[in-house]
Amino acid sequence: MKIYLDFERPIEELELKIEELTQLSGTNGTGLESEITALRQRLQELRKEIFLGLSPWQKCQLARHPERPYTLDYIERITTEFTELHGDRRFADDPAIIAGFGMIDTIPVMIAGHQKGRGTKNRIIRNFGQPHPEGYRKALRIMKLAERFNLPIVTFVDTPGAFPGIGAEERGQSEAIATNLMEIFSIGVPIISIVIGEGGSGGALALSVADRLVMLEHSVYSVISPEGCTAILWSSGKVLNQDDYARAASALKMTAADLMAFNIIDAVIEEPQGGAHRDPAESAANVKRYILREIEKLRGIPVEQLIETRHQKFRNIGVYAENAGQVS
Repeated sequence: MKIYLDFERPIEELELKIEELTQLSGTNGTGLESEITALRQRLQELRKEIFLGLSPWQKCQLARHPERPYTLDYIERITTEFTELHGDRRFADDPAIIAGFGMIDTIPVMIAGHQKGRGTKNRIIRNFGQPHPEGYRKALRIMKLAERFNLPIVTFVDTPGAFPGIGAEERGQSEAIATNLMEIFSIGVPIISIVIGEGGSGGALALSVADRLVMLEHSVYSVISPEGCTAILWSSGKVLNQDDYARAASALKMTAADLMAFNIIDAVIEEPQGGAHRDPAESAANVKRYILREIEKLRGIPVEQLIETRHQKFRNIGVYAENAGQVS
């Protein structure tokens, strides 16, 4: 059974009507083909119209869609083989982060990414894609292993943020994230990071230091969620609603188009019409093409130049102005 978001209700109605007429045509042998064809054409036009006009808050909802492909879905579709590695060699294994080595066509790569989990039981096991510090330490350990064998690294970012629980803080959550940021900048192999759903706060940034930082068309990437932003800035004791979240999402400039305009990301990967969950195979094919193309470009860059360019890429993010006037 398909899950529809609120703004997809007109699409749901048309799809149900098409399904009903298709079943009726097959049962009674009636000639409804022309009407079904017209409805399918209208459905395609309606999808295009709705998804071209999505607001930032609607894109945020789409990025969280429970049927959206996760890291393991992409690994399954873009690799011919994959060996997952576990543990941070300090405390435990964190199922919220997948990490290991695989083959994309003939190219061996290291892959790491957040995994939210499907179904209540699996989501609890994966902690809803919110890593503990051992998850970040595991990812960094395997990235360094990739550097030792001169293998390119691909990361998939999809998390509401790092887990803020007491145990995670006691084990050094902020230190683990900060160490990843520091260490990944100096890893001497090509790194490609792809935001496939939510990119939330430092929990996302810890896996998105890269030579190429890109986003899927309907993904989001921000320092905080719209709900968190609203609660901090505008709650004032009142009951928050969808309009408040929409206001925050717009102010945060969290969509792929916004971040591309600010030169924070390097590219936007197109999604199938209706979102990646409507055709995961096509979405994975688009991701795979991008990875293979960019790995080929990055492999030809000397290590020293690769690292220096990576540093400069992030140093150049943001704009500031100095007041040239004298203070009276």
